Amino acid sequence: MKITVAKTSGFCFGVNRAVGMVDQLLKEDKKVSTLGPIIHNPQTLEGFSKRGVTVVDSPSETPPDTILVIRSHGVAQDVYGEIEALGLKYCDATCPFVAKIQSIVSKESREGKTILIAGDQSHPEVQGICGHCAGPCYVFKNAAALRELTKKMPILKNTPVCVVSQTTFCASEWDFCLEILKRVYTNATIFDTICNATAMRQSEALELSQQCDVMLVIGGKQSSNTAKLFEICKKNCITYLVETVDELPLQALKRAKRIGITAGASTPASTIKEVLDTMSEINEEPAQDAVQSEAETVDQNFKENAAEGNFEEMLEESLKSLNTDEKVHGIVVGVTPTEVLVDVGRKQAGYIPASELSADPNVKPEDVVKVGDEMDLLIMRTNDQEGTIMLSKKRLDAAKGWEKIAAAAEDQTVLEGMVSEIIKGGLIVLCNGVRVFVPASQATASRNDPLDALLNKQVKFRIIEVNRGRKRAVGSIRSVLRDARKAQEEKFWETAEVGKVYTGVVKSLTSYGAFVDLGGIDGMIHISELSWTRIKHPSEVVNVGDTVTVYIKALDQERGRISLGYKKPEDNPWVILKDKYPIGSVVEVKIVGLTAFGAFAQVIPGIDGLIHISQIADHRIEKPQDVLKIGDVVKVKITDIDFDRHRVSLSIRALLEDQENESENSEN
Repeated sequence: MKITVAKTSGFCFGVNRAVGMVDQLLKEDKKVSTLGPIIHNPQTLEGFSKRGVTVVDSPSETPPDTILVIRSHGVAQDVYGEIEALGLKYCDATCPFVAKIQSIVSKESREGKTILIAGDQSHPEVQGICGHCAGPCYVFKNAAALRELTKKMPILKNTPVCVVSQTTFCASEWDFCLEILKRVYTNATIFDTICNATAMRQSEALELSQQCDVMLVIGGKQSSNTAKLFEICKKNCITYLVETVDELPLQALKRAKRIGITAGASTPASTIKEVLDTMSEINEEPAQDAVQSEAETVDQNFKENAAEGNFEEMLEESLKSLNTDEKVHGIVVGVTPTEVLVDVGRKQAGYIPASELSADPNVKPEDVVKVGDEMDLLIMRTNDQEGTIMLSKKRLDAAKGWEKIAAAAEDQTVLEGMVSEIIKGGLIVLCNGVRVFVPASQATASRNDPLDALLNKQVKFRIIEVNRGRKRAVGSIRSVLRDARKAQEEKFWETAEVGKVYTGVVKSLTSYGAFVDLGGIDGMIHISELSWTRIKHPSEVVNVGDTVTVYIKALDQERGRISLGYKKPEDNPWVILKDKYPIGSVVEVKIVGLTAFGAFAQVIPGIDGLIHISQIADHRIEKPQDVLKIGDVVKVKITDIDFDRHRVSLSIRALLEDQENESENSEN
């Protein structure tokens, strides 16, 4: 028995991308729903279901706090409107090839053309494409149906027509359709939108089926592209369509001399591997002749990677490098959390991985580009097998930006960029698409200033070192800050004068006062100037970061010292006492201290008065503690105020005597 596996088997680019997107969301512990089955493979769907993925038929069925994933088939334009109206979070996994078709029909129909679509009317991809047509559109499933359409709609011969195909449409059938289209519609604009992977998959299946006794087509029975592979192969040899290894017709296969194997775009690598392993077990020929796919059409890497389900590595190996100097102009046709889809004017689907969109690793694609944006891009890699082109915006931006960086280093031009990362030893500033390293010693005005405060902030800097060979640039923020501060200081001293009022920000605190940034130069408020009341530390009044209004008390330009005042004269408690509490006033006071000669009581905040022991009661007492305790609130009479010596005399006795006299007078 000789077994040959078609090279183009298993997940296509679009399906792999969609499945990968769901898998990534699950790894991030997100709740996921898919709008319809994400893939036409029951085994994969069952695996996702066990991991909590639900399938919904419409956006309105999406459970709360769930991300809705649009599958690779795409959806109609009004579905996006419904999703946005419902306020749903979603990820668009529409295949780039499908997105391109949607873009084509949208543009062409808006220009007044009637759209003809080669495909299955009931297939979700075709339904989605129809939903992007602004005018009339018609679907035909094969050449015979197209011929009938031309008869029923003769008017189409005299109107502008645009023709596209479903990505998985049969390539040979498309050729028949083209003959009719070119003969009937001389004014038709025709786009060959069968994806490369589909065309190659069908071509390989046709050739292999012509060489084999039996063909195995592995894939979901609901898969359109798998069904087409089955139809192609069965015309040339006995063909079996199986979803899993359990469906293999082992007895029939044992009698075959040469067996060919192909698989649909929705078939996981693990399923293909299981089939190959089972076929090896039933093969009775010597081991060296068994499973000839390794020697013929399947690279050994396929089997090794398939065993691990590692299609990412397979994809990577199938990519070939192009000239990195080759540039293309593209239009954004789709934006997802992981990539940007771009139409570069070729049949291949262009895409920019999120990592190649910006030098900022934290940026989200939707924050950088939107559908319809045009941009120049650099070709990184192409995949001829899948018909895709990997592009980079980041690298082209960096190439352009590097020239600006190098020029700025020579003339010490001040540049501006955003701090994207805090790293060991400093930070990274993005400028013109170039990552500039700023050492911690050059990042702030003071070595003690925290770097974290600069994250995601715009900063100005100079280039202080350039390594052209390694494309490495080192910058200094401090250099710019130092120059700016010097200019601010010069301006301050030109206009500063005693008594002038400033608004500043508290920069730091010490045990003896607070330093205030007046806008490029620091002044100090002595602790005694912070409050009219006695305080132990400046933090009782102000904190770092507070905005304060101060006035200049003294200037010493030679020594660079500025003394600031903060207390307001109108808040002086002695002024308040003089205005509101003249001698003879009766007030409530709080006992705050006791001594052998009397008690101290707070009259108002900032002023304590003395109740002499002789004035505590209307009779002789041995000590104040016999009558009063700390915390008591009592009524007293202000008997004397010495504003020069800041002394206030209080008396309970005088108040009692007044009350006694009033009582006697009332009796008389």
